[in-house]
Amino acid sequence: MPPRLHYPLRLTPLLLTVTLSDAAASTPLAELVITAPAMRDPFTIESDPKTARQPLPAADGAAYLKSIPGFSVSRKGGVDGDPALRGLGGSRLNILLDDTLLLGGCGHRMDPPTAYVYPESYDNISVLKGPQALSYGAAIGGTVRFERNTAPFTEPGWRGTGALVAGSAGRRDQMADVTAGNRHGYLRLIATHAEADDYQAGNGDRVHSAYQRWSGSAIAGWMPTAATRLELSFDSSDGEAAYADRTMDGVQFERRGYALKLQHEAWGEWLERFEVKLYHNQIDHVMDNYSLRPVTLTPMTMPTGMVVDGYRKAVMNPDRVTSGGRLSTQIALGEQSFATVGADLQRDHHRSRTAMSMAMPMMNQPLMLPDDPDYAALPYNDKAAFQRYGLFSEVTHQWRPDRTLVAGFRIDRNRAEAQQQVVMMDDGLYGGAAAGRIDRNTTGSAFVRYQQQSSRHTTLFAGIGQAQRAADFWERERQFDLAPEQSRQIDLGLQHQQQQLQINLALFYATIDDYLLITDNGSSARNIDARHYGGELDWRYHLTPAWQLSGSLAHAHGDNRTDQRPLAQMPPLQGTLAADYQQPHYTLGAVVRMVADQDRIDVGSGTIYGTDIAPTPGFTVVALHTSYQIQPKLQFSAGVDNLFDRNYAEHIGKGSADLGTTTALVNEPGRSYWVRLSGRF
Repeated sequence: MPPRLHYPLRLTPLLLTVTLSDAAASTPLAELVITAPAMRDPFTIESDPKTARQPLPAADGAAYLKSIPGFSVSRKGGVDGDPALRGLGGSRLNILLDDTLLLGGCGHRMDPPTAYVYPESYDNISVLKGPQALSYGAAIGGTVRFERNTAPFTEPGWRGTGALVAGSAGRRDQMADVTAGNRHGYLRLIATHAEADDYQAGNGDRVHSAYQRWSGSAIAGWMPTAATRLELSFDSSDGEAAYADRTMDGVQFERRGYALKLQHEAWGEWLERFEVKLYHNQIDHVMDNYSLRPVTLTPMTMPTGMVVDGYRKAVMNPDRVTSGGRLSTQIALGEQSFATVGADLQRDHHRSRTAMSMAMPMMNQPLMLPDDPDYAALPYNDKAAFQRYGLFSEVTHQWRPDRTLVAGFRIDRNRAEAQQQVVMMDDGLYGGAAAGRIDRNTTGSAFVRYQQQSSRHTTLFAGIGQAQRAADFWERERQFDLAPEQSRQIDLGLQHQQQQLQINLALFYATIDDYLLITDNGSSARNIDARHYGGELDWRYHLTPAWQLSGSLAHAHGDNRTDQRPLAQMPPLQGTLAADYQQPHYTLGAVVRMVADQDRIDVGSGTIYGTDIAPTPGFTVVALHTSYQIQPKLQFSAGVDNLFDRNYAEHIGKGSADLGTTTALVNEPGRSYWVRLSGRF
């Protein structure tokens, strides 16, 4: 059945009848309220997260990515959703925080890497689609880089940015980013805080979704010469979050991260750039079923399969340490050619401990809370350890001003070790593998991309790539013995730019051998063969110097070729239409988002962050926004999201079975108001 987009006639005039008389030429504002970052080319998207955006300013990295065509997010509560690009998320989507890998502590995906991102504390967000970039890891779905690029000083001084956000459901955010220095170095301090209460869905129901988060970062840089930089950084954060899709909440997300980076430019005639980075990240996570919700009796499955009254209170304390490094060099191969060559490594160790207050007869025992001295002595159980070593190279050659060829390859050596796991009535196995079981494999990836300017305004792109990845922690926890995934993908693209019209089109077709499918409502995993295709389109048209129309369209289609079924957790067809009016000191705008039905599902199957539950209906939501430039460096913006208070849920998402399943998806927020004050100084 073809997808059906919903276009309520009562909403259509919103973009057609709003008219302002002043259509004179205008100068750009220092900052604009934007609806979605446009593609730089069919393979790349770059965005400044410090620029005001519609809808409601994002509280974490996943919420920010959701505004980019092709992305979807599985909602758990108010924050910490799992992002997916073209329906591929989890370990199919590389997510780097300032070029370091941070894997969440929770074995049930309470905290994907984007949970530790407050977007405005970064300087740039770049998205590299598909297997068309391998310098930052094998990418089946793509790579997302949240980057910090501290500009050096030429003379003593300081600079900074700040923002305040307030909104519905008690939303309150604060962010400050201040840097001081001179030509020999700098010190940068970043602080963020975000909190909100439970929000209301469009039907008036309260959704268990309150959260609060804080983070602090310090970056010290030393520049003995203009071409050399040594940078030491430290990141710390913590918080808590309520989740509506499971029976536990996250009550601690304590992160400590350290990184050391050395950069040197123009080292001789042929070595243009040299960079080495080392990092160490540790997550100490606590989840329980009583701190943020009323205590309830939870059913428990015995080893015999019998379901009995289970625990009244439970607390789990997983811990993960991820460390690694990356060395890269840029080598000049000629006037029009250069190569990037490097190596990287990653080590990841996960462990956990659990305490429960049982309700079964003859087994009632006190719960050891995290602040109980006996709890501190409770030993951790090692679960699994992973290692990966990689070599990579990318070569760019421009043999004519209008023609460029880029090629790259990557090889990784992967090691996974199952370790003892003894939690209450568990069998002591990790994914069915006894302690000490080791799996080793070698994966290879490569791509070739061709770019040609076919006319003054149009550039064509074509690429072919292969990417392999080994099973991750969450997949192996369900089944240790899994073959690596292997995707072969063709990409085609077009970019057209004129004074009034800009169009970007990206199309892809992929076959994925040994696709890692989560089955049995999230409790098992196996390899299948899959097919995956679709694309994204974005466009902007300047009606006048003051009026701009824009829109986007994104579609991803997946087939499980092994079982002759739809590939689970594929997002439906969706699009946006937007109109913006801009004057030197203010802007006005509206956005309509339209999402089709999704009835191509495989109930009980999916990914490490969600499984299909049932078909989902389409929906249309409308948002309005405005901004006013108070001073050249101070801006006020405001908006209303879900203007007509529509009750709806996104198709992607569902809680893990082992934390308690849900029978319905989590509804999105109803009508929400927000204001933002931002400044640069």
